[in-house]
Amino acid sequence: MNGRTDAPQDRGCLVGICFFILGLGTLLPWNFFMTALSYFQSRLNTTEWSNGTATAPTEYYFNNWMTLLSQLPLLVFTLLNSFLYQRVSEAIRVAGSLVFILLLFLLTVVLVKVPMDSDRFFSVTMATIWFINSFSAVLQGSLFGLVGLLPQKFSAIFMSGQGLAGTFAAIAMLLAIASDAEFDTAALGYFITPCVGTLVTLFSYLLLPRLEFARYYLKKSNKYEAGATDELLKESCISEEKPKDHANGSAAGGAAEAEVDPGPEGHKAAFLSLEQVEKGQAKASVMEVYKKIRVMAFCVTFVFTVTLSVFPAVTADVRTSFTGKWERFFISVCCFLVFNISDWFGRSVTTLVQWPPKESRLFPLLVVSRLAFVPLLMLCNVQKRSFLPVLFSHDAAFAVIMTLFALSSGYFVCLSMSYAPQLVEQKDAETAGALMTFFLSLGLSIGAALSFPLRALV
Repeated sequence: MNGRTDAPQDRGCLVGICFFILGLGTLLPWNFFMTALSYFQSRLNTTEWSNGTATAPTEYYFNNWMTLLSQLPLLVFTLLNSFLYQRVSEAIRVAGSLVFILLLFLLTVVLVKVPMDSDRFFSVTMATIWFINSFSAVLQGSLFGLVGLLPQKFSAIFMSGQGLAGTFAAIAMLLAIASDAEFDTAALGYFITPCVGTLVTLFSYLLLPRLEFARYYLKKSNKYEAGATDELLKESCISEEKPKDHANGSAAGGAAEAEVDPGPEGHKAAFLSLEQVEKGQAKASVMEVYKKIRVMAFCVTFVFTVTLSVFPAVTADVRTSFTGKWERFFISVCCFLVFNISDWFGRSVTTLVQWPPKESRLFPLLVVSRLAFVPLLMLCNVQKRSFLPVLFSHDAAFAVIMTLFALSSGYFVCLSMSYAPQLVEQKDAETAGALMTFFLSLGLSIGAALSFPLRALV
């Protein structure tokens, strides 16, 4: 219990800063591709010419495919975690993933200046999105395991970095638009930004082993179990020796001494006690843990299913009711910036307010009530549309709905993820976290798949 009294200090908050940057870096790929929808759509929705005749541009449903091919790798690699993590070292998984993400971003930068027909550009971009998010899934899973070895506050710092990744991407897009540079030049500057961000993330990871505070906790996890085992064996040996000492004292002269001699039954009790301790420390099965957290697993799946079913596949196609320069900024501000700031705020509020409590039946009911946001957003000024009417044409109505949509998403996701480990014993918290990560990924994938029929329904 006294093992952490000699822990060094995080001088200059360098370890905290490193994990904040690492959190930011894990979600940069998804957010930079998602926020650049206007760039990709302009490259794809070009007029094709055949025998001197203009043909209508092909409908690629870029938003839907990008969302689906971003989230499927997360689900696949979550399932492969046990195989991959046991056979590939943490350093290779983290540093290697960051290097490949950097190379794929550089490919995207090069493609800005490479003329290419729409079909080929679409195929190359989809392949890039698949692979870049595959490496991001490995990176995110590895870093979640790494930050779990440090004190609790570092997990909050890491997730705070993740929460600001979207805001960072939205601001980068706004700066690119506001620069009034040529289209290619603005896109080039935009995609160079995550290249620099990924490099900084890699340097932050490489800096960790050089920081005394990080070394203390990252190495301590390997020593802790061995130390605990030694202590347990030491106690069992003491328990075994004590009866012998009492027996000798009894023979030397003392009926009182003889009364405390446990004899053979004492030996048996000592070993039974040790066996019970060992059984108590054994981890519960996955199914046993799932039964305890199944409500939270459902909640995190449902929250992300609702969120990804309309964001960004439907919300990115909303058009402003005004004309002029505002049209260029509308989606970047009212869709991406509003969503990411509100989502981050919703996550942050959980450090102050945690309502409803984890045992309350109201919690899953409120999560399910978020389903109302799906028709509300579909009835905004989404263009092009075929079936549904527009009920909320004003920009302010869309911004308000998006704010509440994102606030509730961040709040309920963070509550679900923090409640789940509290529903199991400490020894099963890691299993609960892994299960929640799987259901989080499942919700993202289901939501991405549902975005196709929902967008078509509009």
